[in-house]
Amino acid sequence: MNTFASGRKKSYYGKGDVIAVRLDRDGKQPSGENPVFGANVKILIYGDAFWPTYTTGDNTGLIATDSMKNFVQRETMNFTGYDLESYCEFLAAKFLAIYPQADGVQLSASEIPYEALAGTALAYAPAGPDRAHATLELTREGGSIVTVEARSGIAGFRLLRLSGSAFHGFVRDQYTTLPDITNRPLHMWLDLDWKSTDGAPVAKAVRHIVHDVFAGFESGSIQQIVYQIGQKMLADIPAISEIHLEANNRTWDTIAEQGESLGVYTEARPPYGCLGLTLTR
Repeated sequence: MNTFASGRKKSYYGKGDVIAVRLDRDGKQPSGENPVFGANVKILIYGDAFWPTYTTGDNTGLIATDSMKNFVQRETMNFTGYDLESYCEFLAAKFLAIYPQADGVQLSASEIPYEALAGTALAYAPAGPDRAHATLELTREGGSIVTVEARSGIAGFRLLRLSGSAFHGFVRDQYTTLPDITNRPLHMWLDLDWKSTDGAPVAKAVRHIVHDVFAGFESGSIQQIVYQIGQKMLADIPAISEIHLEANNRTWDTIAEQGESLGVYTEARPPYGCLGLTLTR
């Protein structure tokens, strides 16, 4: 189910899985920016003008979802930025300017990441598995267009640490079978999203923080790692006002080990541990 920060809607409709990939083939993109900008977009709109389609089948004011798809794909050519936040802002604001019958629009975009092959600026391969995403809702208020929600995030981190992770000292009772662990290989998944005060594009900085904290911090629990990542984000990125993190413990099952120097493992069986944390300034 789709939800809106502005509240529950009597009706809404739109187009999902709209793919657009812009290639800057002249090599003139700003330093540090990727010439491959790809996004999977969902656009949802709402307004009283569209209600007759539901009640009487009258499509007089209706914008076809195929037109929405064409709008997103063709206007991507006119977008000059390199981040999802300004991409969503560009498309949503232009859509409302073109179609005054829409009371509001929610536009979400998830990156389609590519990275250059080593030693070349001409050849690329899919990157990931983590993918940045952004969601923006704009609505009309009087004669103005206002921002209701602007959220960003990165989903799909897959992180493996060979050592330096412990888990012990927890409650032990008749249901406990897990042994105390002082130095385990840790495999965890992580999704996070955040609100920023100005819609600033900070995904690159967030990626660096997640990787640096996970690699450099010896932890007593996954909860502690997640807390350290969130605190570091708030400390290093002033634009972030709120951060939500959700992690899964996907630590692999042990097949055989020779002390702490060598081991063979396999994918963890379900069920898995999950936890969430929200931090605000």
